[in-house]
Amino acid sequence: ELRFESVGPSVGAEVTEAAAIAITVAALFILIFIIFAFRKVPNALRYGVCAIAAMIHDILVTVGLFSIASLALGWEADALFLTALLTVVGFSVQDTIVVFDRIRENITRRRGESFETIVNRSLLETIHRSLATQLNAIFVLVALLLLGGATMQQFVAVLLVGLLSGTYSSIFNAVPLLVVWETGDVIGTPAKAAV
Repeated sequence: ELRFESVGPSVGAEVTEAAAIAITVAALFILIFIIFAFRKVPNALRYGVCAIAAMIHDILVTVGLFSIASLALGWEADALFLTALLTVVGFSVQDTIVVFDRIRENITRRRGESFETIVNRSLLETIHRSLATQLNAIFVLVALLLLGGATMQQFVAVLLVGLLSGTYSSIFNAVPLLVVWETGDVIGTPAKAAV
């Protein structure tokens, strides 16, 4: 045996604490950035909160699957895991912001349309770009996972799971959450009573 590495409980705890702090700080800066970038849109805070909610979904999916892999395959949280997790945060928020930016543009262009119609149009206009970008990265990650070295597999697997989750959540979590919050329509019941 040429080399043996093991992550002790104190190092694992340090990585977990660093990951929590890094993600919290990143979420705060992302929220501030989105509020600033979308300041001309009514309820800009909602855009930021919805993007953070989708990001938290991606983190939970990634950490959950990593936890299962740690039990089944003996993976350990280390600095590469933290790096992969922060990369997942970036991918998740970037894809959500692309859709939200198109919604912002279409709100000013199509003033007579309902918010739901504007959001649907914005999704249709950006979905091909989002899927093309994400699929391109997914193909590369799958190739690295299958053909790359053993030292990279854990890092690439975490990135792949996070990227898949981020692609899903930006379209199916962040945007519907924004629509429900903006319109007040929860499970088909309008917030305002008809007069």
